[in-house]
Amino acid sequence: MSLSLCAPETQPSSIRRLIASNALTAVFQPIVRFADGEIIGYEGLIRGPAGSGLESPAALFEQAAREKQSIALEQAAARACIAAFARLARAGLLFINFSAAAIESGITECETPGDLARESGLDAQRLVVELTEQSVIADADRFGESVRALRASGSQFALDDYGSANASMNLWVRFAPHYVKIDRFFVADIARDPLKFEAVKSMVAFAKASGASLIAEGIETEADLEIVRDLGIACAQGYLLGRPAAMPDVHLPEPVANALRSGQISVYPARTRTNATADMNAVLLERMLVEAPTLTVKSRNDDVVRLFNAMPSLHAVAIIDDGRPVALINRRSFMDQYALPYHREVFGKRPCMQFANLAPLVVERGSTLEQIARLFANDDQRDLSDGFIVTENGRYAGLATGASMVRAVTEVRVEAARYANPLTFLPGNVPLNSHIDRLIANGSAFVACYFDLDHFKPFNDRYGYWQGDEVLKATANTLASVCEPTRDFLGHVGGDDFLLLFQSDDWRERARRAMETFNELVQRFYSIEERLAGGIHGEDRLARPTFFGFVHLSAGAVLVDAGAARGSAHVSNAAAVAKRWAKEHASGFAVLDLAEFDPGVM
Repeated sequence: MSLSLCAPETQPSSIRRLIASNALTAVFQPIVRFADGEIIGYEGLIRGPAGSGLESPAALFEQAAREKQSIALEQAAARACIAAFARLARAGLLFINFSAAAIESGITECETPGDLARESGLDAQRLVVELTEQSVIADADRFGESVRALRASGSQFALDDYGSANASMNLWVRFAPHYVKIDRFFVADIARDPLKFEAVKSMVAFAKASGASLIAEGIETEADLEIVRDLGIACAQGYLLGRPAAMPDVHLPEPVANALRSGQISVYPARTRTNATADMNAVLLERMLVEAPTLTVKSRNDDVVRLFNAMPSLHAVAIIDDGRPVALINRRSFMDQYALPYHREVFGKRPCMQFANLAPLVVERGSTLEQIARLFANDDQRDLSDGFIVTENGRYAGLATGASMVRAVTEVRVEAARYANPLTFLPGNVPLNSHIDRLIANGSAFVACYFDLDHFKPFNDRYGYWQGDEVLKATANTLASVCEPTRDFLGHVGGDDFLLLFQSDDWRERARRAMETFNELVQRFYSIEERLAGGIHGEDRLARPTFFGFVHLSAGAVLVDAGAARGSAHVSNAAAVAKRWAKEHASGFAVLDLAEFDPGVM
């Protein structure tokens, strides 16, 4: 769309003929505000003659580019949209697409967007100019002047399709738009894509810092709608909210309005790796590094002795050749040998490589702890005592001990388990509590259902931990199968304990279905003889012979009404009590109302 109203006449073309014959028509797509579900405005879109090859806007602008009539077509499209919107007499804003060239052309040659609006009787302040993603800005400073002139004319400024093509943070920072439209690529299926979720989450953070309002484009499912709403995005547009039409709706479709009014919140898509754990990984790697001195291949054994005597805490010394490590000498093994009778006299002047490990572990700086741990997975015990050499771009950077590696890997795995269980990959305690806090803060009613395996320890004792892990994975899969992924949040608390946060209205039926499915499935993990016997023989906690039935699932549910919970700990404590009740009940199922829960009963 162009603002150039003074372009010189050229030879007739198909685009010019369409413009001259007023064959372009305008349609409008609603833009909805999440806070109250109101339509705050419409995006004006252009169409060519119905049924022709130039009906779609893509075909129109492709033809205009071939005929070098893009500016003229933008101008005509802008006029058609503004005039049609003025005739509709609808409240709200009108969003119109302009290229950078069109904005500069209109401002420097003839009319501003505000002038175009006023010509049709539309308040210029109701016009929002969207900079299209295809725009090429040759001179950012000059274009910035055009944006300032556009604002001075009364119109607002927006970035279209942010995240694609030329719509970048550079433009966002330079031109401080009133609105930023998130490209539909990032919005489509965001409810199931952790990377898209993280990308949009970062856009939300920057929008808050810059003061811009975000508009999510391409909303086509309720799940995506609720995710972008819960992320704090201000507005949205897409087929779910309303398709482009010459006479667009003034209200949202009732099912969509009900979804926005619902007290339920979305379940954020799970990440395969948490930022916190990744950051911790990097910190621990640097903490392990010891910037120790080195010796060269020309050094003597006496040099090694002097270095170890001067630095009593040094566990090893690296031998380097032209800055690159070639061997490692372990302090304890070297000094033990050197302490033998006559060794100093016999070997002191000889090359240090005589007592060196010529195949030490070498790790490049930046490797993950898991990668380092895998290097130790061999039968050579020297690796743990010697530790390893750290390099940067192949050159010596320092040492690290095997003990520090073991401590670091343990620390990271413990921290990671708080975020995601390493066996089932389900969210751990941190994301579970975070989701409970989100539910409470939103004033949502929900059910916290604590699932636990009865007779699991005797099964583990009989069949071993490997088979026990298979039962836990089967439990996770069974519980996941009864979840509505965008409504219900499943987490693995630890061991054989699982917590499922239901927002689904039919949560009772889902919970009972999970119990019935698992209780039948688990029998496959027993031998034929024990299936026929109905269980296994073992010992109770007092070492008395006892017969244990099949492992089975029990569930304690806590009803949490809006405003009833005082925090995630309040809900978790009640769920633990409900679980205990369920284990004592013949059906293996119990329900507790949080409003009636007395923490003193624990």
